[in-house]
Amino acid sequence: MGVIRKTKSVNTILEIFDKNEHAISVVELVDQLSHAMNKTTIYRILERLDQDAVLHSFLGKNGVKWYAKCNNCTSDHHHDVHPHFQCVQCGKTDCMDMDVRMPNTPNRQIESVQVLYTGTCEDCM
Repeated sequence: MGVIRKTKSVNTILEIFDKNEHAISVVELVDQLSHAMNKTTIYRILERLDQDAVLHSFLGKNGVKWYAKCNNCTSDHHHDVHPHFQCVQCGKTDCMDMDVRMPNTPNRQIESVQVLYTGTCEDCM
């Protein structure tokens, strides 16, 4: 962990997230950026941005990894634990503005929770 260097490739990826209010799948990013950088570079940058709490990741309905911008997280703690919604018709995926309570279980330390709601978005209804 630590501060990520703001290379041209990092800035390119961050600009995509700045322009998009929805989550973006790693598949979309690789397709979109295939002319600018290789897949390994994209994965490496996304992983580092996730570690540094600039982005957070979650798994979509088909096991594809998605990324969205964090809100006030730190590299020590992703504190904006919230569910995500994925439309089964158009595939639009976004963060839901709801808090998820981390369970308190004996003899276990829960570090993360992933909740994915699937259904039909407002545009497809």
